[in-house]
Amino acid sequence: MFFNLFKTLELAIDLGTANTIIIIDDQIVVDEPSIIAINRQTGEMVAVGKEAQMMHGKTHENIKTLRPLRNGVIADFEAAEMMIRAMIAKAKPHGWFTPAMRMVIGIPSGSTEVERRAVMESAEQAGAREVYLIQEPMAAALGIGLDVQAPKGNMIVDIGGGTTEIAVISLGGIVANRSITVAGDEFTEDIKQYMRRQHNIHIFERTAEEIKIKVGAATLELDDPPADFIVRGPHQMTALPVEIAVSYKEIAQALDKSISKIENAILNVLESTPPELYSDIFANGIWLTGGGALLRGLDKRLAEKTRLPVKVAEDPLHAVARGTAIALKNYRKFPFLITRT
Repeated sequence: MFFNLFKTLELAIDLGTANTIIIIDDQIVVDEPSIIAINRQTGEMVAVGKEAQMMHGKTHENIKTLRPLRNGVIADFEAAEMMIRAMIAKAKPHGWFTPAMRMVIGIPSGSTEVERRAVMESAEQAGAREVYLIQEPMAAALGIGLDVQAPKGNMIVDIGGGTTEIAVISLGGIVANRSITVAGDEFTEDIKQYMRRQHNIHIFERTAEEIKIKVGAATLELDDPPADFIVRGPHQMTALPVEIAVSYKEIAQALDKSISKIENAILNVLESTPPELYSDIFANGIWLTGGGALLRGLDKRLAEKTRLPVKVAEDPLHAVARGTAIALKNYRKFPFLITRT
């Protein structure tokens, strides 16, 4: 990939609680966990992304791993800046010359002015000349091919790592929305607590995440149920190793309360949706994006709860990132992009 001295390097960034995705020229060049490893004594970065995730829970006292974003927003400004710099370094071409950079970054719809400013300042400190922000539901809608500027209503439910973004979009704006901190991370914590409470086995985040992927479900009735997943770990009382087979039905029970919160949030947004747009949603259905959309049976459960059609996007994990890339190409003409005033 070649950049001349006068070309601006354009990056579309989905800065997620769980994963950071960077797109350049319609190509995903970075798709790595939003985690960083830091030397406690020097404060210097040791690793980022996949390398840092491999260290998570296995470091000695001189190294700590942390996730700079919590609930979709920056929780540690300094670590976030280091992580963004490192991710950009992975994305851009190597060489002595650093081109000017223009970025469009996805943020939760419920972000405060302070949180937005923190994202912008982190990007600017990482070398961006121009920074634009786009609300994640809008980016997700663009990413799955919806015409967000049309005079009709579309409903997006984007279930990420730290937040679930629910929005009704029409005429290039968000008409009704809700952002809640019940999402993939909460599901992972539910599984950890369930295993501890029900089976007296202590598991770490990575194991809980694997359980969620292998046998995660939102309903007790699946047309194509996965095989039980074998979990190994220390017994809480004896510390002796135990081996337990976990079924999707158990995980569906473990996640039930969190999924109910998402259902209630969707119903609240529907209640505040104008009737004309509600009729559009009735005809077009609800679109699910984000990693949480891959939870088995979630579309079926939400359809039963809302009595509306529910559809999972073709590539839900990358919908926000691809929509951010579309916004980057059209940054001059999309009025819903946020920049410094």
